[in-house]
Amino acid sequence: MKITKSDFGTTNTGENINIYHLENEAGAYVEILNFGCRLVKIVVPDRNGNSTDVCLGMDTMSAYENDDASLGAVVGRVANRIKDGHFTLNGKEYQLAVNCGTNHLHGGLVGYASKPWDAKVKDDKLILTMVSADGEEGYPGNLTLTVTYGWSEDNELSIVYEASADQDTLLNVTNHGYFNLNGEGSGDILSHELYIDADSVTELDDSQAPTGKLIPVDNTPFDFRVMHTIGKSYYSDYDQLHKFGTYDHNFVINGTGLREAAVLQSKESGIRMTCFTDQPGMQLYVASQPMKQPGKNGKIYDSRTSVCLETQHFPDAINHDNFPSIVLHPDAPFHSKTLYHFSTFSKEPHVPFVYIRLYFAITFLCAYFCTRFFRVLTCITLFFVLE
Repeated sequence: MKITKSDFGTTNTGENINIYHLENEAGAYVEILNFGCRLVKIVVPDRNGNSTDVCLGMDTMSAYENDDASLGAVVGRVANRIKDGHFTLNGKEYQLAVNCGTNHLHGGLVGYASKPWDAKVKDDKLILTMVSADGEEGYPGNLTLTVTYGWSEDNELSIVYEASADQDTLLNVTNHGYFNLNGEGSGDILSHELYIDADSVTELDDSQAPTGKLIPVDNTPFDFRVMHTIGKSYYSDYDQLHKFGTYDHNFVINGTGLREAAVLQSKESGIRMTCFTDQPGMQLYVASQPMKQPGKNGKIYDSRTSVCLETQHFPDAINHDNFPSIVLHPDAPFHSKTLYHFSTFSKEPHVPFVYIRLYFAITFLCAYFCTRFFRVLTCITLFFVLE
């Protein structure tokens, strides 16, 4: 694994920003900025061996500083929404900036996506660290967050989050990478196929904040437990989808610990991305508006040309006791891992392993009982013939 560093640009406050290039022996690589801890490129082979950049990004510091979509960034202190920007912690009420309709989004007016991070290379990892001061964006406590990026020889991007604070505070961080497996800027992603291991989603109110209720995905456009195209039910009149105009919902991932949460693939390119996480939720977001800033090589990233799979705790968790807690305590540092594994396939659909085992079990039982049936039928036939 080879990691190289080069200048990318200068912020409007005069800080130098670097871009880090992580490349494996096969020539697949990722590029990461220490501004917002952002993914800029993920270049992997398609089924024909052609290098394909599957991650949306931009070419200039100016574009990133004016970006309002958190393109490829680590977002926090609390990713996603907090209802009305208001919460109570240890009996004290806090009011945060309201920067998305009536809600607080992705850490506020100047979240982690808009800050320079300290960076260092250790062995084959890129380690980025930032300190968020007590009172920053209205949150209590001094918080230190470290994000470690790794890139493997078999094209797996690892993201490890570690955080600690000097008093009780909130933390819910994610990476806001935008993907198009046909190549960034290569048309819409509605033909991409998606599998999500989730039996329910968090219901949203009209402001797009959770109500606290979980909705079973059965017979809804949110049922991706059998892989199908994103576009299959995208224009459904189902209320929870229709009124927001796109997928922008938290899926309650089955199981605990590091496990397969989702699989995204394109039959056109033959590229498959498998997401593993130890987080309880994942936000499926199909960007429904064109990006305001030009993409790489001046490309225009139009609506529905990218999809995000953001591993996370549930939105507005601080205001719902039935959601997993996002309170970070000084004596319990936070640690989490998410993996995005890139591979290729011919044309076969992705079948979760549990279904493969079920198929063989049913096949065996059918063969066993059919064999017994035919033995009995043969004996009865011979009896009457010999009579």
